[in-house]
Amino acid sequence: MPTPIVVSDVAKNFTMHLRGGTLIPVVEYVNLSLKAGQCTVLGGPSGAGKSSILKMLYGNYAVGEGQILVNHNGDYVDLATADPRTVLAIRRETIGYVSQFLRVVPRVSALDVAGEPLVLRGTSPEAARERAAELFARLNLPETLWELPPATFSGGEQQRVNIARGFITGHPVLLLDEPTASLDANNRAVVVEMIAEKKKAGVALLGIFHDQDVREAVADAIIDVTRFATPKTA
Repeated sequence: MPTPIVVSDVAKNFTMHLRGGTLIPVVEYVNLSLKAGQCTVLGGPSGAGKSSILKMLYGNYAVGEGQILVNHNGDYVDLATADPRTVLAIRRETIGYVSQFLRVVPRVSALDVAGEPLVLRGTSPEAARERAAELFARLNLPETLWELPPATFSGGEQQRVNIARGFITGHPVLLLDEPTASLDANNRAVVVEMIAEKKKAGVALLGIFHDQDVREAVADAIIDVTRFATPKTA
């Protein structure tokens, strides 16, 4: 299987428009590639740029320099220069994402929030809700919450909805930004099992895990992001 993602010489700065356009450097010369069936982990301290790298790979952050080549439906597409419609298609079909925070629409049930990525890929709403229910049960989310909007859930409950939403599809690439941060030991173990199943299915994963036990359980390779860090100015 071709390499799903190749990142070449990627750099990112933030522009502080309220401070006269001051540039805040984040990362530079990011070079990495993902392999199908493996979980690569981004390591390094907070503020090193780990989440920024994930957000560039998902198209949430613009790329300052370099290329992010994604194998999308058999052709490589440069996510750094792709138009918005192509980015949305890549998210729908190629790259899944579990973010640190669940963004929800008011009055939409947890089942529908988790099942939406399947519906966008053509699955019926009923089948998507059934699959979401299976994942909720596996993640020990109380059934009394399934039909409720998750906006009022606890942090751990919201994160389980978020995990179900990210794992529900068969995307060939899955990005994981601290998926186990708000979970207890039992549910962290469930997520480790789910990651192992994704790897067995040939999915390429790139993740951030501050929990050392989880990181050691899932990582096939660890990349120290501090080697990509740019000098910070006062």
